[in-house]
Amino acid sequence: MSLNFIIQIWKENDMYVAYSPLIDLSSCGNTLEEAKKNLYEAIECFIEEAKQRNVLKDILKEAGFKQLKNNWESPSFLSFENAQISI
Repeated sequence: MSLNFIIQIWKENDMYVAYSPLIDLSSCGNTLEEAKKNLYEAIECFIEEAKQRNVLKDILKEAGFKQLKNNWESPSFLSFENAQISI
């Protein structure tokens, strides 16, 4: 089974943060690659735990994923924007 998902990576001070908005998981690292690696490990742990609790399908469906045979496809995003509002 495979899972396709989008991640966002940004830098906060001296740390890189990697985030998967669809499953609301994040991790960090001293380098961009380390942050990605740590996020993948966090996602793998999350998926294993969800499988053990028999709730993975429900979680993925609620997040908008679609099951296609042995793959889970993430929702298609129409746009990514940097927005600004007055506060």
